[in-house]
Amino acid sequence: MEEEQNGGRFDVVILGASGFTGKYVLREALKFLNTPSSPLKSIAIAGRSPRKLSQALEWASRPNPQLSLPILTADTSDPSSLRALCARTRLLLNCVGPFRLHGEPVVAACAAAGCDYLDISGEPEFMERVEAKYHDHAKESGALVISACGFDSVPAELGVMFNSRQWVEPAAPNRVEAYVALESEKRIVGNFATYESAVLGVANAHMLQQLRRSRPRKPRPQIPGPPPSKGETIEKQKKIGLWAVKLPSADSIVVRRTLSTLTENPQGLPGLSESAEMVEKREAFWSTVKPAHFGVKIGTKSLLGILRIIMVGVFIGLLGSTSFGRWLLLKFPEIFSLGWFRKKGPSEEEVASASFKMWFVGHGFSDRTIAAQGNTKPNMEIVTRVMGPEVGYLTTPIILIQCALILLSQRENLPKGGVYPPGIIFGPTDLQERLQQNGISFDVISKSNISS
Repeated sequence: MEEEQNGGRFDVVILGASGFTGKYVLREALKFLNTPSSPLKSIAIAGRSPRKLSQALEWASRPNPQLSLPILTADTSDPSSLRALCARTRLLLNCVGPFRLHGEPVVAACAAAGCDYLDISGEPEFMERVEAKYHDHAKESGALVISACGFDSVPAELGVMFNSRQWVEPAAPNRVEAYVALESEKRIVGNFATYESAVLGVANAHMLQQLRRSRPRKPRPQIPGPPPSKGETIEKQKKIGLWAVKLPSADSIVVRRTLSTLTENPQGLPGLSESAEMVEKREAFWSTVKPAHFGVKIGTKSLLGILRIIMVGVFIGLLGSTSFGRWLLLKFPEIFSLGWFRKKGPSEEEVASASFKMWFVGHGFSDRTIAAQGNTKPNMEIVTRVMGPEVGYLTTPIILIQCALILLSQRENLPKGGVYPPGIIFGPTDLQERLQQNGISFDVISKSNISS
């Protein structure tokens, strides 16, 4: 096991590289280490147990012999170890969840050191708390802090923008509804930390409400047409052949944050030292993104699948609000999630056989002036789709590493610092093209007129 030889800074440190998701992130990162045209020249891995980190490195290096990477000891409950980590890297990738328990000290250390930070959190309360507490500090120190750089919430962010850019003037969207379908030849098994985050999310829902009440209201974008109605609880979406139910996910909250930042900065956020060409590209990109109301539903092929999802939601909702209930939920995840989550996570075969489709059904107006005429219903529909491999262990690492490579190679085009959602930072970059080259596709499915 090789500790670091020189006092130089690493390009990337992966914190929590021995965790379930962390080792897949490490495996994805190794694909780009020292390859031609890759900005990634040095990686170190960090966590509490050097032994486990070494095992993760051996696993991630397969089928090649184990690479020798520097292994650093750090613990999220020991701020001095985190400060030491930040002093030695340009960019920290945080894979230690649940983030509401372990994330804030890492952000605090990065914001103090001016070290860039990306994570894979899908926890709204954590993201909004961090923005409230560290945005100004990070802006000053030059730390770019971006959460939700995984399946939460990049497919949603880029997917909404991709749909919205298909509405060519004078057309304009009114609402975009995303339908997430998880598919697998084997059974679908989720990451225990994701389940734990959902349970803690219910427990701490009041904290999110409190935080929002204490902060100034963010500006809302101007969206043509009436606000969408609530709709039914269970929806049969004939166009894409799915039954669907509303999903209380981070995606809609993250997209809303990007759109509200865009409302304040209609041309996006200026980079540290952008070239004139990049300024033009960024402004041109944002001029084609039209805000819309956005919601997320989870879809399955059968009504039975939806009832199962609702049951798990009821269990988590009812039991998550008391400490004994939470103990039960976290002690017996397989029972209360009806087999979807288990402590030891999915096998490699289960991961390899899973995939996702995320459909974006946009409703709007063939001409935005129609919308201004008062009580009119949308007369146009555009359906787009984002597809990719298994969400937690394959898609999430692909997205996180591509975001990291953009940060390393295009830093001067990105803002000096601050706490932001991924969409407002990565929208104008080549992230979508990079994801397409790495197995995540973006397609236009249909454009049609609908009779109101």
